[in-house]
This record gives sequence, C-alpha cells and structure tokens, in this order.
Amino acid sequence: MNIGVAKERTAGEQRVALGPDGIAKLVKGGAAVFVERGAGTAAGFPDGVLEKAGAKLVDAAAALYATSAIVLRVQPPTLDEAKMLAEGSVLISSLPAATSGDLIRALAARRITAFALEKVPRITRAQSMDMLSSQSTVSGYKAVLIGAGALPKFLPSLTTAAGSIPPARVFVLGAGVAGLQAIATARRLGAIVSAFDVRAAAAEQVMSLGATFVASDLVAADAETKGGYARAQGEDERERTLAAIARHIVNQDLVITTALIPGRAAPVLITKAMVESMQPGSVVVDLAAEAGGNCELTKPNETIHVGGVTIIGAVNLPSTVPFHASQMLSRNILTLLQHLIKENALTIDLTDEITKAMVVTHDGVVV
Repeated sequence: MNIGVAKERTAGEQRVALGPDGIAKLVKGGAAVFVERGAGTAAGFPDGVLEKAGAKLVDAAAALYATSAIVLRVQPPTLDEAKMLAEGSVLISSLPAATSGDLIRALAARRITAFALEKVPRITRAQSMDMLSSQSTVSGYKAVLIGAGALPKFLPSLTTAAGSIPPARVFVLGAGVAGLQAIATARRLGAIVSAFDVRAAAAEQVMSLGATFVASDLVAADAETKGGYARAQGEDERERTLAAIARHIVNQDLVITTALIPGRAAPVLITKAMVESMQPGSVVVDLAAEAGGNCELTKPNETIHVGGVTIIGAVNLPSTVPFHASQMLSRNILTLLQHLIKENALTIDLTDEITKAMVVTHDGVVV
C-alpha cells in the first residue's frame, strides 16, 4: 500500500497532512509512505525527521501522485494537481463543496475516491477522526492571542506601583469547540469572560470554565441539530438574540465570534449598529470570516477599523500554529486510515456510517 503525503502550495498554508508519528505507525503496519520533499518543513518537520520516521522522499509532485494509491493533503488539490492523481486512487483532504465544484467533477472523471475531512460524522467512534474539532481547538486558542495583541489594554488584572489595572472583558459568541477553547484561553490569561450560545448543553460547559453565560432565557431545547451544531433561528428568535447581544456588547473589550451553520452562510450576530456602540479600542476577532462572517462588517483575511473598533477577519488560524495543528490533524488522518485499511488492503464500504458520510466522489460518480 503506497501512501503519498503532498506538499501544500496554497498561500499561507504551513501544515502537513501526516507527521512523523503517523508515518512511523503506517510503516510499521506494512504501508510504504512517500513524502514530497519539503512537505513538512514549514510545520517544523524537516525532511530528515520524516525520513527517520520511515518515509521515502520524492522530489517531484507528479511522481508522488503517480505512485500513490492514497494521497494525503490538508487543502484541496488544484485542478492541475487533480490531473496528476493516478486513476482510481484515493484522495483524503479538505474538500469544501461550496468552493470545489469543478474540482469534484474532475475527481469523479478520473474515478478518484475522494474523502472530505470536514465531513467526519459527529458520532462517538469517529471522534478521533474529527478534523474540524481538532483544528477548531487551535483557532479558538489563537483567536484570543490575536485579539489580545490588538487590544490597547492588558487582559489580566495587574497591581503595580503605578496603580491597579482592572481585567479586560472578553465576550465569546458560540460555545462549540473553538468557542470553549477561546473561553479557556481568555480565562487563563486573566480576563473576565462571558459567552452566548443558543444550545442548552452550552450553558453548563461555559460555566464549567468559569465564564458567565449571557441571556440564558434564549436557550432552546431544540436549538441543536443531530450533528451537534446550532440550527438556523427563526425571525423572532433571531431578533431576541440580536437584542441580547446588543445589550451586552457595549462594554466588552474583546469579542470573539465562532458561530457556524454547516452548509450555510455564517449567521450575522454583530450588526454595524452594535459595532458603533462599542467602546473605542475594542476588538472583534471573527472566526466565521470565511463563511461570510458573524460580524456584518467583517472582511475575510483583512483587519479593518470602524469608529475606533478593530475588526479582524481571521482566516486559517490553524496554519499559524502549524506544528501542533499538524500533529492533531495527523492523528485524525491516521485514525481514518486505520479505519479504511485492514491487513494492508484498502476497503471502501459505502454502507459504513463513517465512509458514507465522508466520500464525495467514488467510481466515477459525485456521491
């Protein structure tokens, strides 16, 4: 079984799909792992480290793709890279459907079995494969550091010879994996933290981390989908949610937004009017920027200033912590491979709950 690890060429991407631990375990299990030279360098895994783990280095991308039964990537391949894949081979990478239509059709035309990492089902036996959760952990952590760096204030309370300084106030919108990590990080840095979510399970989780849960009267028992995400709100629910956020946001120093609805644009939770009501020097870090943004004014991958408020459209934050983000992603992918490979033979069972949820193309068809 030849498994290839491709070098990422997407601008700003520093992660690698498989680290030395994953390589060593696959090689021990009988697989041959080929790594494109330089694939792990930006993540802190130089060629020598991967080679020592058992990988065979390949100089050219075309050679890697041509000889690999399974190709591992972080970002989707380009159309040109897709044409390099051996017909009938397997691709495992992120494959956001909204931006990959032409690519997905090209993969189907080459009879590629393509697995979308972001489509891991939220079931117990797939938890260790959940790339969205592992990378959201990184995003939530880094969002607080970015926000703290942009604030003109300290986060913790300080007592100095020049007087006492009160702690900053941090407000987290959305208490999923990224939101909970943001809460925990802000608390460790000494901020006063509050959070909001419409899901009933979120309130207990927020308070267990020492944060205040805002507007608990708006929590709905049916607000959570089967997959664990918040469902889209009705118009009346949305109006009450926005009113609660508007009341709370006016005295917050740092706001981190994390709310996403799979398959839909991110819900707008911070309006232009709310931004205008915030104190000068306040900061918004929008982790939903790539999905349209939770803030009405967010511009993806840009930092803008509106009336003294800084709005950061955060994009691909896991890539800014590439060593540990790659380690976590590597474990997700390794577990998926161990699920698919039995006795050094690949099994694509479309009746399996995990495989069925993740396969995007198979046997010439867009699934």
